[in-house]
Amino acid sequence: MSTNEPVVIDVVSDVVCPWCYIGKRRLERALALRPDVPVEVRWRPFFLNPWLPREGISRADYLETKFGSIDAYKPMAKRVAAIAAAEGLFYEVGSIAWQPNTLDCHRLILWAHQRGDAAKMKQRLMDLYFAEGANLSDREVLVAAARAGGLDPEEVRRDLAGDRDVETVTQQAERASAAGVNGVPFYIFNNRIGVSGAQPPEVLAEAMDRAREVA
Repeated sequence: MSTNEPVVIDVVSDVVCPWCYIGKRRLERALALRPDVPVEVRWRPFFLNPWLPREGISRADYLETKFGSIDAYKPMAKRVAAIAAAEGLFYEVGSIAWQPNTLDCHRLILWAHQRGDAAKMKQRLMDLYFAEGANLSDREVLVAAARAGGLDPEEVRRDLAGDRDVETVTQQAERASAAGVNGVPFYIFNNRIGVSGAQPPEVLAEAMDRAREVA
């Protein structure tokens, strides 16, 4: 491919996935390893818990349903929190009280892509959830995130109350699942090379190199 053509990286992920939280930071570190390589990162939706109702459920009920008990999750959470901390991220496991359905979060990221900075919005939503324990099912929390991301809060409040881009986001997530993406984060480089999981920055940088070679 031309050295001026960007490497397009589609990142399929969810804002409540701790490995996606870590994976985003590792991708940023990978990009820093290739400062001369132009890239275009596109954030694609995935529903880690598609069975959740739109209003979400309590974190306790979620952990009991998904892991059998709250205690069963604690060792996993401790391990992931330590890995997140090594990446300079905060995963305040005990502060999360509500497990949201993330459809509206993905709508917000899409709108940020259209009018602002999708990566910034993605990070803000992840920080709200993992570091601050915010309820991402609360529309006003999302409106505040939109305001911080440079979007018109009143327009976002109105759009969240309606069905704008519900079908678009849902179809994108369903296409990813139909294509075989069953774990996230999942990175797709130039529609040719797929990398699954929150891989180390060096692995992601090497995938960028391969994508440029085979284009």
